[in-house]
Formats: sequence, structure tokens, C-alpha cells
Amino acid sequence: MNSFQTTKKAGSLNARVSSTIRKGGVHVSVNERRAEIMKILVARRQTTVPLLAQELCVCCNTVRNDIHALALDYPLETCSGNGGGVRVADWYHPYKNMLTEEQSVALEQLLLFADIRQAEVIRQILAEFSSQTYRQKYAKE
Repeated sequence: MNSFQTTKKAGSLNARVSSTIRKGGVHVSVNERRAEIMKILVARRQTTVPLLAQELCVCCNTVRNDIHALALDYPLETCSGNGGGVRVADWYHPYKNMLTEEQSVALEQLLLFADIRQAEVIRQILAEFSSQTYRQKYAKE
């Protein structure tokens, strides 16, 4: 294990301090670690607990506990077995407003009936707010 949790005496009980120490002696709070997990999940959309544990220099149980806590506030899905791991719900994009697939298809169908000016506006909307596929397709036009 690359990190450890420190303990302090609280009366006669041991109380865990809510931070871990990574390699290099950098203290990372639970909230900072959980925020980092969410950043990774939003960027990758899916990963595994062992990969997160290795990247964050904590044990797998720590990551599982963090995922369990984060799932109370965020749309996280976990699957075990081959191809499993932790993933963010497809519709969840906190850093960018995005169209759903259904909305993108509807706008693309409207392009067939739009005049030149309307078509340009629809293409701009698709390029800016659709999935990566639509963005690549309409950013070039």
C-alpha cells in the first residue's frame, strides 16, 4: 500500500484523520480525493477500482468506500466481472450542457427542412452541444 491513514487519540478511542499521505508526503483530504475520482470518471466515463487506487496511491477498499459515498450524490454505476468497473451515467456531463442523442437526431432531421440561415444555426448547435460524433461532423462544415 502506498499510503496510510493516520490516527489520533480521541480520549480512549482512536479516531481516523480524514486524509491520506501519498508518495512524496503530500497530504490529500478525503474531499480532494473524491473530487479527483469524479474528475477522472467524468473524463474517462469508465474505469476500474484497481486503476483508480493505483493512480491515487490508496488501497482498493478506500476507492470502493469513496465510490459508495460518491454514488449518493452522483449517478455512478458499478458492475463486477469482465468489462466491469465504475462508470458515470451516459447522460451525466457536469462541465458542459449537452444534447441527448434523441435531441441531436431531431435537430439533424430538421436540417432537411431548414433554410440556409436556419441550417447554419442548427449546425452550430449540433457542433457545440452534441456528442463527440456530432461535434466532429458539424465542426468541419
